[in-house]
Amino acid sequence: MSGSDEVKAPAGVKLTYDDYVLFPEDGQRHELIDGEHYVTPTPKISHQATSGNLHWLIRSYLEEHPIGHVYCAPLDVIFSNYDVVEPDLLYLSNERAAEVLRDWVHGPPELVVEIASPSTRKRDETIKRRLYERWGVSECWVVDPEVERVRIYRRAGDAFGRAEERSREANESLTTPLLPGLVMPLTTVFKQ
Repeated sequence: MSGSDEVKAPAGVKLTYDDYVLFPEDGQRHELIDGEHYVTPTPKISHQATSGNLHWLIRSYLEEHPIGHVYCAPLDVIFSNYDVVEPDLLYLSNERAAEVLRDWVHGPPELVVEIASPSTRKRDETIKRRLYERWGVSECWVVDPEVERVRIYRRAGDAFGRAEERSREANESLTTPLLPGLVMPLTTVFKQ
């Protein structure tokens, strides 16, 4: 639970989507993971710059190759009555969008991007990554602007395979089979 005066459940009680919709619209990110309420403060400039750069790179690619849609937070991804999250970015192919996109996303996107900060780094790499793995997300990127590194988790059967790591220091780029031919240099991803 968060340490604020938000909606809280008694010990051992899981919050549901019905509780989630009662959370205040206070500019912070509210999420439910296994019925537990998590609150994240507004992001810093480096987070927003990185998010904007990734969105621009993917959106520009999709303008030329209209195979899907990219969205940025805030946008609810509803996995279940107990699991509602807001990834920083998400990608849906046209086929997947037809299945899960209504007013919000009801089911797993193909790609989720979490941009880590000191307050979210551990949760992004553990709790949220496991949630995405459990619900069938094809690929999860944990992007860390502080160290200019990206960890890529790709589905291998029923689980994510071993993380692949890319870094700006090594002059590497991001690619994904979900977006064939798109190469995103980390010098551009982490440009301020």
